[in-house]
Amino acid sequence: MGVPSYKRSTIVALLLAGSFIAILNQTLMITAIPPIMKEMGVTANSAQWLTTVFMLVNGIMIPVSAFLLERFTTRQLFISAMSVFAFGTLVAGIAPNFEVLLVGRMIQSAGAGVMLPLMTTVFLMIFPINKRGAAMGLIGLVISFAPAIGPALSGWVTSNYSWRLLFFIILPIALIDIVIAVFVLKNVTEVTKPKIDVISIMFSSFGFGGLLYGFTAAGNYGWLDPITVISLVVGAFSLLLFITRQLRLKHPMLEFRVFTFSIFPFAVIIGMVAFMGLIGVETLVPLYMQNMREFTAFEAGLALLPGALVSGIMSPIIGRIFDKIGARFLVMIGLTIMTAASFAFINLGPETSFAFLTIMYAVRMLGLVMVLMPIQTAALNQLPKRLIPHGAAMDNTMRMIAASVGTAILVTVMTTTTMNAEARPNIAYPDIHGANVAFIVVAVLSFIALLASFFVKYSKQEEVQEEPFEKVTNN
Repeated sequence: MGVPSYKRSTIVALLLAGSFIAILNQTLMITAIPPIMKEMGVTANSAQWLTTVFMLVNGIMIPVSAFLLERFTTRQLFISAMSVFAFGTLVAGIAPNFEVLLVGRMIQSAGAGVMLPLMTTVFLMIFPINKRGAAMGLIGLVISFAPAIGPALSGWVTSNYSWRLLFFIILPIALIDIVIAVFVLKNVTEVTKPKIDVISIMFSSFGFGGLLYGFTAAGNYGWLDPITVISLVVGAFSLLLFITRQLRLKHPMLEFRVFTFSIFPFAVIIGMVAFMGLIGVETLVPLYMQNMREFTAFEAGLALLPGALVSGIMSPIIGRIFDKIGARFLVMIGLTIMTAASFAFINLGPETSFAFLTIMYAVRMLGLVMVLMPIQTAALNQLPKRLIPHGAAMDNTMRMIAASVGTAILVTVMTTTTMNAEARPNIAYPDIHGANVAFIVVAVLSFIALLASFFVKYSKQEEVQEEPFEKVTNN
């Protein structure tokens, strides 16, 4: 007998609510940075850390999540992660100065980093394989909808109220989620109590953290800045040590052997390009609108909102279609739409309409929603249950790095192209030209992912036959 439906729906609702507010926080600070700079007297580079540090700690916590999922029960991990997140939210909301605000963001992120791998793993455990697409479609809703409404919500709040309200909107939701979880959340993951390998955690933190910070620094300071170079070198070397150690350990903290399953590497590459495009375009469109066209922060956020609604409505529907036809054709069609919509952005000008930007962004989000969760679900469906936490952590980590790398590359392409264009008198709007070239990079990457999708031979869920999750405990 499977999990009783009411228990399953409760688990799903709790995890979705927790993950939604955790992921929303990634982009919530973007349009709140100017008023924080003014109130706390900090520079733009310092204020940017409010977003950078969230991604950084998130990127360090996600690889550790596979170990935590094997070490602690679902209840222990969810309640602890949400409590840490809620405490960080409170600290940030009442922060008397910038340093305390930054610490609050770090505490928030430590809790948030565990939520997405935890939700992915639990959903794959409690749903039988023929219903996983619909379940993962709900995760797709959270992943694409939450970051997209962040700038619009923070734009509206900071225009009308204090930026502190952003934290006090989220805090009650986190607290309610924790209280409900204490009473109704069940344990669904298998606890194997692996030994804590401190060296692996150190290598992982320096490796993934170094790379994430290095790529973010490249976007802010340039690729040849000493901070960027040192961070990337330390990150790459630490990651190499981490990988070689994991391959030697009998019980690794993060299992790299998931890449030996046939479509897993292709799925990760496609997911990375799609997520890079999601975060990259979410960065480029507001930059173009605010810095080059003098739209307000709220208007820039508003332009992204229909795309967020499209992804929110379509994610569960795409999930159900995936359960019927598999991933291959969905992903191919989605990447074709994404590529075509990306090419629509390469001819922006000083007269490009708000309606054009909004519609093409929404079309691109439709393509994206056909790619992100179906390709991840197809890859994770191949794994035996003991490797699902490792597969989920690996996939989510790679996407975090892709978002960081993508944003750094696109910002660098835009700024360097703009500087070169300023020296050429035949280019009337150098800054818009820079944005167009950055969108060409997005379009080409989408096309490369489309080519990679032809290697995804696995269509329907026939290769892995597993029993649906059987037991739910209360320990």
